Amino acid sequence: MILYSVESAIARITLNRPEKRNALNPEMLRELANALKKSAKDDALRVVIITGAGSDFCSGADLAGLDRTADAGVLDHVETARQLADIFLQMRHHPRPILAAVRGRALAGGCGLATACDLIVAEESAHFGYPEVKIGFVPAMVTAILRRSVSEKRAFELLATGEIITAPQAHAVGLINRVYPDAEFNSLLEEYVTALASKSGSAVALTKNLLYHMDGMTFDSALEAGVHANALARMTEDARRGIEHFSKKTAKKT
Repeated sequence: MILYSVESAIARITLNRPEKRNALNPEMLRELANALKKSAKDDALRVVIITGAGSDFCSGADLAGLDRTADAGVLDHVETARQLADIFLQMRHHPRPILAAVRGRALAGGCGLATACDLIVAEESAHFGYPEVKIGFVPAMVTAILRRSVSEKRAFELLATGEIITAPQAHAVGLINRVYPDAEFNSLLEEYVTALASKSGSAVALTKNLLYHMDGMTFDSALEAGVHANALARMTEDARRGIEHFSKKTAKKT
């Protein structure tokens, strides 16, 4: 259900249930968690891409599976919900930037999975939305991430109305990072990812950790965290090489 490959320091995790629009079920979530764990342990990686096989990114939870648990108790439902929440935590604490490459539809839990990524790049024809409210459900775990991505009022509107929006609309409200024409999507995605992978791995990892570590901090505490991150960055091999290269370039100009 999950395909995993690595090339040129880039790991690709593909949701592989195209006949079900890559709907999430417990088995797929277990395999996704394992793929994320595997990529986190690979020090040679620079970027992780999550995408969907076929014409859609992900349609959300497998409703057939949800229907079978309709008579389950509250603890069973908590355990099921926590499986996705744990994946969101894995992604948040992953040392590499995780990018969602979205074609087609990213809906409900599928939109939640994309939102949980650090970056989202989408085809112009892609659509995003959290339509759970239409069946009396709540897109609960992703709320913690969505309200950090867009304004509070826009987050509430998306969650409470179940509105499906286009990729350009999602970009306009700050939900996604880049929108590329369908015909050029593959080439422009590769350019974007290759450029990201060329950056210092240690610097990007420290930046990601610092940014998310600041959640809930006071201004003073956030500045102090920045001081420590700055000091750590200066001690990395990447920084030493970068400073040496910059010094040589400056010396040549003078």
